[in-house]
Amino acid sequence: MSSVNSSLANKLQSRDATREPTIVRYILLAIALIFFASCLLLPLVLVFVEAFRQGIEVFFRALVEPDTLSAVKLTLLTAAIAVPLNVVFGIAAAWSVAKFKFKGKSLLTTLIDIPFSVSPVIAGLMLVLMFGTQGWWGVWLQDHDIKILYAVPAIVLATVFITVPFVARELIPLMEAQGTEEEEAAIVLGASGWQTFWNVTLPNIKWGLLYGVILCNARAMGEFGAVSVVSGHIRGETNTLPLHVEILYNEYSFSAAFAVATLLALLAIVTLIVKSWIEYRQEQSLQHDDQASQ
Repeated sequence: MSSVNSSLANKLQSRDATREPTIVRYILLAIALIFFASCLLLPLVLVFVEAFRQGIEVFFRALVEPDTLSAVKLTLLTAAIAVPLNVVFGIAAAWSVAKFKFKGKSLLTTLIDIPFSVSPVIAGLMLVLMFGTQGWWGVWLQDHDIKILYAVPAIVLATVFITVPFVARELIPLMEAQGTEEEEAAIVLGASGWQTFWNVTLPNIKWGLLYGVILCNARAMGEFGAVSVVSGHIRGETNTLPLHVEILYNEYSFSAAFAVATLLALLAIVTLIVKSWIEYRQEQSLQHDDQASQ
């Protein structure tokens, strides 16, 4: 009985320790709502208001301009190349870090985080130093008539560098928490490496992988700094959607700029919706696994 009473007392003490006065909770909630409304919701609403200020005809005319369509195609192409590359790298890196013990593991995880700590503009400048006319390989590329800088390859490389951590950083803690017991059991039962990956590992990480892909894709389509340095700002050729918005705004085509910006805003909204759905499904999956284990 005494142990039960002490346990109950500990629970009450812990509950009291985390219980804040009502006024404090309302103040914190008000601060969060004010920040959300002023810094996130209001700018998003203003983008759509400005986009439709001169009418829906002007809005759709801006979206079907050749330069806009070219920017959309280049943005989709860049994401279509960068995201699968980062998926392959992210799975391989997470598998290596979570499933194996080797020297340099901490160095590998640090290298994965480099794009988070390096400014995108610096990333673009690094590519200029490598592939520019005065860069390390600039002369060789010119002699062989290979164009990387101020073309699609440089845009893809910059985007890949910036988005490298997203998939890996979602999968590493997930795979570390899952451990290696299921994979070891599958191998003991005679499964090959690929069979173990496709039938054991991949189903266990599918929601985390999808979550990382969504974030990676959103960043790839919205990247500005690194792409701005290496693109050359050639209208109709090397401008992605963010760069096209900047050019339209600098030319005082405000309605067109905001109209194109709505495409990126819609991407952000869709990303948030899909992100919330994935988090919900992941929680449901975890609850189902807990119930099955009990």
